[in-house]
Amino acid sequence: MTKPITDRHAIEISAGDPAAGDLEALVAAGQPVVIRGLVADWPVVAAGRSGAKAAADYVLQFYNGRPGTGYTARPELRGRYYYDETLTALDFDRERVQLDEYLGRILGALGDPASPGFYVGSTDLNQYFPGFSDANPLALPGPAFDRVLRSIWIGNRTTATTHYDMSNNIACVAAGRRRFTLFPPDQVANLYPGPLEPTPGGQVVSLVNLADPDLEAFPNFAHAAQAAQIAELGPGDAVVYPALWWHQVEALGEFNILVNYWWNAAPAFADTPMNTLLHAMLSLRDRPQTEKDAWAAMFDYYVFGPATRPVAHLPRAAQGPLAPLDDMGARRLRAELLRRLNR
Repeated sequence: MTKPITDRHAIEISAGDPAAGDLEALVAAGQPVVIRGLVADWPVVAAGRSGAKAAADYVLQFYNGRPGTGYTARPELRGRYYYDETLTALDFDRERVQLDEYLGRILGALGDPASPGFYVGSTDLNQYFPGFSDANPLALPGPAFDRVLRSIWIGNRTTATTHYDMSNNIACVAAGRRRFTLFPPDQVANLYPGPLEPTPGGQVVSLVNLADPDLEAFPNFAHAAQAAQIAELGPGDAVVYPALWWHQVEALGEFNILVNYWWNAAPAFADTPMNTLLHAMLSLRDRPQTEKDAWAAMFDYYVFGPATRPVAHLPRAAQGPLAPLDDMGARRLRAELLRRLNR
């Protein structure tokens, strides 16, 4: 087991704390929070305490037989899912599998320190394990959770390299142990992000190996390490953190199950900001710095500042797309954008 890069731990509260009942408020505070025992009463947690096979058997009773994805890493990679030396290809195998068979491979490797890394990542519970969420519920009140995505992650000792997600996250340990190493969004430059494509799990990852940081190649990582927070989780514990917080996730037990919930408070018609970033690279990145500074002010006015400011002096009939968006307004704005892109 690797040593954490910092002694600074995330804020911790207990499941009985009134604050644990308002997950939206915890995220709005802008910091990771560990909630001890949040899902300690889940049946899957009880099964996990009886051993790896009991945990796997419990999960598989909900499996509908749909083929999923298994990620297998060579033993010498020590469970770290990353790139080959060229950074243009991944150094692990991805295959379509029957998940019951793949969990059998994981169980069959228990106790073998030289086993490959086995990993079932981000598998939609409703699509593959219907009924699991009802049997292991988490109260998520409020409209912000209307479109929550529930996923399960299963494997042996594996490491999901430092990355960010575009959604808020509640990550609950159902079996085994996990260590989250979290970095605030403003540390992006100090984390040395890798290529946009390919990526090990869908999002850009840091090129820094937290188990052995190379400060000659990545000197500014020292600043990121000072800003890092650690969340050590056991069965029944959870960590809640906001979107765009970078995080590495280490599975520390021989057999580990994590259930997570992703959600955004944005309306359903909102486009993904990543599309905006890609288009900004096309339209803004290579302009002179003076122009970029001017456009930064423009974005602050129209996008990053108060939404009411650009329309405060305009009559309603003249506001157009500057007015608060609804589904129809978003459709019109998207159509106009596509028209401009395609001309």
